[in-house]
Amino acid sequence: MTLMRGLVLVALFALAACATPYVQMPGQQDLPPRLFLDPQTDIGSVRVSDGASLPIQRWASKGTKSPRAVIIGLHGFNDYRNTFDAAGQWWADRGMTTYAFDQRGFGAGPGPGIWPGQALLVDDLESVVTAVRNQHPDTPIFLHGNSMGGAVVLLALATHDPASSLATVAGASLTAPAVWGGAAMNPFYRLSLWIAAHTVPAQRVTGRGLGILPSDNIEMLRALGRDPLVIKETRIDALYGLVGLMGAAQRAAGEVQGPLLVLYGAKDGIIPRRPTARMAARMVSSSRFAVYPDGYHMLLRDLQAQVVWRDVSAWIADVAAPLPSGAEVPGTNLFGVEERS
Repeated sequence: MTLMRGLVLVALFALAACATPYVQMPGQQDLPPRLFLDPQTDIGSVRVSDGASLPIQRWASKGTKSPRAVIIGLHGFNDYRNTFDAAGQWWADRGMTTYAFDQRGFGAGPGPGIWPGQALLVDDLESVVTAVRNQHPDTPIFLHGNSMGGAVVLLALATHDPASSLATVAGASLTAPAVWGGAAMNPFYRLSLWIAAHTVPAQRVTGRGLGILPSDNIEMLRALGRDPLVIKETRIDALYGLVGLMGAAQRAAGEVQGPLLVLYGAKDGIIPRRPTARMAARMVSSSRFAVYPDGYHMLLRDLQAQVVWRDVSAWIADVAAPLPSGAEVPGTNLFGVEERS
């Protein structure tokens, strides 16, 4: 039996030598980031530092000459800027302007379905912040990361150069940040994914049959199923890249300074509670946390989404004020007695 296991391992590692996970490469240009928006539709693109063009959309504040705050939204894995459609409109009615862009590898961005790598995701975010800052030089800018977008925000804020535009960000809110990676993931899952990513990296998988409900907003989920910009089949190497990003975000959580608001749904079936609690325990004292008893993974689009939008809006207005929902919990004990047991 020991010999057989050894032969299987030799065969697997021999296969691993035949393939490697594919990651997008950055362009060779070095250009100043720039925003291009159609003033009629508020849809356009942002040119990032390596010359790539990322689709971007704006929901401009209403009733004021200038917004009281600007939010830059980062969507989750296999999703795109449409994540912020309803939230952006709601925030616009309350005097805030939201920008959301398709991250590289997703939506209508470059190389949809191909993992862009952690460095490119962070560099692109810095470029977007620079371009938006040029449009709003005197307005506080907040980041909002959803799921994978939350992981990108954590990593970017923990690792950015002090001279970069990310240093001007006033704070960040995160819904269901993706931090289920590295030591937080079952070692068997990690090994299996590593083998698959190094043997059949282009193989595609779906989440069908897992029995996970990401939201209680069924009509919204059906619409996503019909949306051609939502990726339905995921390359194994993209999934491998995501797990690496989640692990990096988990490790980076304790290095992020400045105001942070972390929002989590108690019915989240995508990002488990324990890595979320581990992340919270690492964060600095200026971080705040809310757990919504009826919330799912897609908090920004659940049936109770307005509760979340309102909390984010109130926190941006005053990062120390109580949240309107009353859902705030201490970061040292996100899930009460159940998590201590």
